[in-house]
Amino acid sequence: MVGGPLLWFARDLAVLHERRLVGRGGSVDTDPTVVLEIERRRVELVMAIDDWVARSVPQHRLGATLHTETVGAVIDRLAESSVRAHHALMTLDAHDERLHGAWHHLAELADAYDDLVRDILAGRRRLPEW
Repeated sequence: MVGGPLLWFARDLAVLHERRLVGRGGSVDTDPTVVLEIERRRVELVMAIDDWVARSVPQHRLGATLHTETVGAVIDRLAESSVRAHHALMTLDAHDERLHGAWHHLAELADAYDDLVRDILAGRRRLPEW
């Protein structure tokens, strides 16, 4: 589950997280209308990812362990972590532990995503239906 529409969805999620966490021009927009629109669009993208996965990836239901999150939710967390790591890289000193922590967190999420995809495709893990 790499490439194709998932990359576009992930990019769009990262743009939304950047607007939410970093803002445009370095200042976060606190207008409630803007914040709600960002959250609404994130929910739409997560649902679009889950819809694509449901249509494109065979699900093994018998004997497969249930995963706690949908693929869309995992990709949303990856996008947020990516924005946080890149922002840390651009704003923190190279020796700052928060910088290393942000990149370590992103690497762990990426590894977990790879494991999840491998387990889904092998029939060892199934996704929630929601």
